[in-house]
Amino acid sequence: QVQLVESGGGLVQPGGSLTLSCAASGTGFRVYAMGWYRQAPGKQRDLVATILAGGRVDYADSVKGRFTISRDDAKNTVFLQMSSLKPEDTAVYYCNGVFQSDVYTFRTYWGQGTQVTVSS
Repeated sequence: QVQLVESGGGLVQPGGSLTLSCAASGTGFRVYAMGWYRQAPGKQRDLVATILAGGRVDYADSVKGRFTISRDDAKNTVFLQMSSLKPEDTAVYYCNGVFQSDVYTFRTYWGQGTQVTVSS
């Protein structure tokens, strides 16, 4: 099984920047995809960005041009670089990963979440 641990959340002023990290640990699996989701108060959990094993990345329209997702293979860690932050970005950010153990088995894991608050 795999464990995901997020870090890097905090309080940021509008227009500021912040980088989130998610470290994955485990054995017997390969990464199929990893990504970030967020959930604001009173709203559903929405996709923010994803990165596939081959390096392809995708972003929600609301964060395109402002957020960048990347991964460090040596450290088995995925990052979310956020800039030009807006109050609307305030949410709990969750790391997500899909891991493959064989041809037929895919499992999804979630981190516990890290709070990002954008306010003056």
